[in-house]
Amino acid sequence: MGGGLIPPTYFQKPASLPMNTVVRFVPQQTAWIVERMGKFNRILQPGLAVLIPFLDRIAYVKSLKEVAIEIPSQSAITADNVTLELDGVLYTRVFDAYKASYGVEDAEYAISQLAQTTMRSEIGQLTLDHVLKERAALNTNITQAINEAAQAWGVTCLRYEIRDIHAPKPVVDAMHRQVTAERSKRAEILDSEGQRQSAINIAEGQKQSAILASEAVRAEKINGAAGEAEAILLRARATAAGIEAVARSIADGKDAAQGAVSLSVAEKYVDAFGKLAKEGTAVVVPGNVGDIGGMIATALSVYGKVGDAQAKTMAKDALAKGGVIDAQEKGNASPAPEQTTV
Repeated sequence: MGGGLIPPTYFQKPASLPMNTVVRFVPQQTAWIVERMGKFNRILQPGLAVLIPFLDRIAYVKSLKEVAIEIPSQSAITADNVTLELDGVLYTRVFDAYKASYGVEDAEYAISQLAQTTMRSEIGQLTLDHVLKERAALNTNITQAINEAAQAWGVTCLRYEIRDIHAPKPVVDAMHRQVTAERSKRAEILDSEGQRQSAINIAEGQKQSAILASEAVRAEKINGAAGEAEAILLRARATAAGIEAVARSIADGKDAAQGAVSLSVAEKYVDAFGKLAKEGTAVVVPGNVGDIGGMIATALSVYGKVGDAQAKTMAKDALAKGGVIDAQEKGNASPAPEQTTV
């Protein structure tokens, strides 16, 4: 490789350019600009190069690699009048060594100034919130603006990155308070939503419970009414069957059946008066209470089948069974109950 120093970046002016030694080797990713008798002659590509002594001169050395340029911190005012301190990093590369050599005197200074002015212009169009939220879009806009101006310099901007954003302390404190208030608001909203949902769930449960309870009561009443109706129907059928059997027996002229019916009626008649004598102080008696046989005969007169003698005999048996005589004897020892003649 030929002597001479290769600059770390294509913007820096080397302390000494490569000398014309007739035969030179150009490093990879490097472009050498050759002037002949003070006029541009050609661009040497990587590899072997032959120069004419005394006539050819290596005027510029340009690196074709990607280079990072640090943009110093600067002030910018947002659309809502907040002053920010920003710095960044610009990534560029030479795509045309001729333009990079003859299109601009100091490419590093030009690119740095262009990046700063473009960043201030873009920041001035956005509020503080948008600057913080849309950093990626801001970087893209700055890159596009730099490329539009740097095309004539043979340099392309690959990307721009905002590194740090510093806001005034009062603004930072206000942002912290805003974040705290926002988080407290979200917590309260979530808590209220939870309470609301809990109340809805409880009310829904109570509603379903009430509906089920009312349906159970309704079913119980329906079942009870159906059972009662069934019982009434069965009793009515049994009564109708009994009456029909008695009517059939009477119609068939069965004396035994008629006597049984007559006896049952007489016993119920006497039992009723016996219960009145035991349970109440006011006794309702027929007008001929002294004539027990007449009472029974009256009860049996419906059938016209029982004689006076048979009625008296049945009355004695009924009185002995129902305890009417005992009730009358006890009545002689105690104050006489009020009697109502029927």
